[in-house]
Amino acid sequence: MNMLLKLSKEAIRYKGLYILAILSTLCLTGVNLIAPRVLSSMTGFVSRGVDDAGLRQISTLTLILVLLYLLRILFRFMSNYLAHKAAWFLVGDLRTKTYDKLERMHLGYFHDKQTGDLMSRVVNDTRDFELLYAHMIPETITHIVTFLGVLIILLTINSTLALITCAPIPFIFASGIVFSKKVRPYFRASQKKMGELNGKLQDNLSGIHEIQSFGREEYETERVNEKNFQHIHAMLKALKISAVFHPSVEFISSIGTVLVVGFGGLLAYRGQLSVEDIVAFMLYLGLFYAPVTGLANLLENMQQSMAGAERVLAVLDAPCEIVDRPGAKRLEHVTGDITFDHVSFSYDNRVPVLNDVSFHCAPGKMLALVGPTGVGKTTLTQLISRFYEPTSGRILIDGTDLNDITLESLRQNISPVLQDTFLFNGTIAENIGYATPSATQEEIEAAAKAANIHEDIMAMPEGYSTQVGERGLRLSGGQKQRVAIARAILRRSPIIILDEATAAVDVETERQIQEAIAGLAGQKTIIAIAHRLSTIRNADLILVIEDGKVKEQGTHDELVALGGSYARMNRIQNTTGSQKGIA
Repeated sequence: MNMLLKLSKEAIRYKGLYILAILSTLCLTGVNLIAPRVLSSMTGFVSRGVDDAGLRQISTLTLILVLLYLLRILFRFMSNYLAHKAAWFLVGDLRTKTYDKLERMHLGYFHDKQTGDLMSRVVNDTRDFELLYAHMIPETITHIVTFLGVLIILLTINSTLALITCAPIPFIFASGIVFSKKVRPYFRASQKKMGELNGKLQDNLSGIHEIQSFGREEYETERVNEKNFQHIHAMLKALKISAVFHPSVEFISSIGTVLVVGFGGLLAYRGQLSVEDIVAFMLYLGLFYAPVTGLANLLENMQQSMAGAERVLAVLDAPCEIVDRPGAKRLEHVTGDITFDHVSFSYDNRVPVLNDVSFHCAPGKMLALVGPTGVGKTTLTQLISRFYEPTSGRILIDGTDLNDITLESLRQNISPVLQDTFLFNGTIAENIGYATPSATQEEIEAAAKAANIHEDIMAMPEGYSTQVGERGLRLSGGQKQRVAIARAILRRSPIIILDEATAAVDVETERQIQEAIAGLAGQKTIIAIAHRLSTIRNADLILVIEDGKVKEQGTHDELVALGGSYARMNRIQNTTGSQKGIA
């Protein structure tokens, strides 16, 4: 019931459509209840012998019956279409709301989630709401009203026979309760397995190059087949229970019909029931058990919908750990002054990633982070954008604690260029202007020139209208990196984060990127992560991170003179570079 109440709050905005659909459903039910009575009346006239007056009555009843059937078409259309319209609008709203919630979740939420499974929740599981609101709710109302209406009519015809008709009902509802408890776990498992299948498909299609390169096509086909049949077997377990339940309901209903026919025949034999009433009773008998069996059928759809609803609500009810605190203010006129004050951080409060990190980067300066892989350099930059919260300590921008700043205004002032550059499936111009929708073509080209990618773009047949493909597949690693830098430049944020901006490029492209970075020096506060020390040689401050701590800090010359870890890395890279030159 709690789940239904939550879902009802989402559906309330379409109450007008639902009210019209329900009214149409009630009118349709009324027509269905009246029509058999008209037919039984016609039968009564025929059984008593047809004279001129009876013929006129039959003609009138025939016209009434035709009108009722026409009204049934109208009301059925309104009931079905309006309910479906409201339900599909609701599905659309829930899909958008679920996606929006995922979009705003902190990065830690996605660490143990598969993209395909989340896609399944947004697309597949929300679709099951259409069953709930377009079919189950209207049809449940129809079945209940029909059942009560027919019961009242049957009681007026013959109360004893009507009570006998009700004898199977308790057994049907009891079996329905047992069915609901047993079948929902299997539908829940089926939805989960569908999510896992989608996750595997998304993972494999994203890694198709690796699959083909390593000749793992057959292996991956077997794994997809395994996930596929795990879903099928879970669904079949649910359908097996349904295959037992539905015939059982039909059998119990049939027993009721047998009892009615047998006892009704006895009453007719004794002259206690007229032919007209027998015909009416038999016509209404079909209407009486149809809602009961219909409700039993709806139970299966309801369990499937509820299983999907649980997965959707698990997303919608998930707490957003990083949100604006009460009283948070917009960050205005940012200069780019960054301070880490005894900052520590760990994922899930387990292994520490950063331990008591403190430093200060003045506006317009370049801060470089170097050190072995996995020591917390990228995590440090993500803390600046508040994708994660420090376990302890403070981070300040222009002297203001990040917790006192709205997330939107904070991230508007930071432009990242990540090692794993992500480009959207669109044109180069669209990707450069992604963070600045109002940018003109001239501004896009100016940013491209500043990032040293303009000439490459103009050498392409379609220039800035060139489609980059999914994840920028049609561009080289260096081109993607420079497009990302152009995107960051165009945004005009006072803080730029470069996470291994030269990791996937050749020496010439590295030189071009260095020139682009040099052009930003003094204008932007730059936080650069680099393994190639040549990229950050001119940085104003270099931090050497080891084991989550700042082991050394200073300029390039100061750290070389210190003779520590940085000097060792510099010596190794210079030696390697010299050997490459000789080769």
